[in-house]
Amino acid sequence: MDASFDYYKAFYYVAKYSNFTKAAGAMLSSQPAVTRSIQNLESELGCRLFIRSRHGVTLTPEGKLLYRYVAPACERILRGEEELGLALGLHGGSVSIGATETALHCLLLDRLSDFQQEHPDVKIRISNGTTAQVLSDMKEGRTDLAVVPTPFQIEKPYTSVRLRPIRSVLVGGSRFAHLCSTPLSLSDLKQYPLAGLSGSTMSYRFYEDFFAAHGLSLHYDIEMANADLLLPVARHNLGLAFVPEKLVEDSLEQGKLFSIPLKEEIPLRHVCLVRDPGRPLGAAARCLLELLMKERSPQN
Repeated sequence: MDASFDYYKAFYYVAKYSNFTKAAGAMLSSQPAVTRSIQNLESELGCRLFIRSRHGVTLTPEGKLLYRYVAPACERILRGEEELGLALGLHGGSVSIGATETALHCLLLDRLSDFQQEHPDVKIRISNGTTAQVLSDMKEGRTDLAVVPTPFQIEKPYTSVRLRPIRSVLVGGSRFAHLCSTPLSLSDLKQYPLAGLSGSTMSYRFYEDFFAAHGLSLHYDIEMANADLLLPVARHNLGLAFVPEKLVEDSLEQGKLFSIPLKEEIPLRHVCLVRDPGRPLGAAARCLLELLMKERSPQN
């Protein structure tokens, strides 16, 4: 006999509550899934375990016999999981999160600061990279959660939730300060050097689509692999650059960069939380997840 422990766990909860729906709730599962587990267990054991009626379910004589052995075992295992969760919880626990440069500065650093103040004993590991790198780390289990800006592509079972909108602006250094007075059109930008991330990034795809929507092609005079180089390039007058507004607030106030108005409206991007809902999270990661979900955008 090689029945899965999940089958016995379902059997334990159904017997405990005498109800499939309540058992599903206790297991954070669905009633059909619990029903399938019981059917599979009955098939493997070769006997009926429950008598079903309109008033619920009761154990058969065989079910009662099995429950005498399964209940103590399940309760010990569940208690062990609870004790382990406390041992690996917020006191001395850890959380690993991946994020792009944009996601870090537009949301995550502020929220991690709040998290650390509430849970100073938790070790935080941050993995920084491009959207593709961050998502790959999350999928391969190197990080618990991923925080990335749109656009990106994911497939099931991974899920994403929009946390906060990102407004982008066109900026330039003092050499281009005279452009602040009158809005430019996208077609006017071909007269000036333009800097941006390389064609392998999702940022490039976003702005490529933006230009294409207005019948134009995107061409950067200066291409970079890392977003953290955009602001130094713009401040040194090497070219104009599209950047998230939050990243340049201080530089704009200090007069190190200048916001250049456009006739065309730059579409909003969004910082998103991406995770594998089927992957169990430790106590620290669950706590951070709850904190981030408080940022959830209304449209979600």
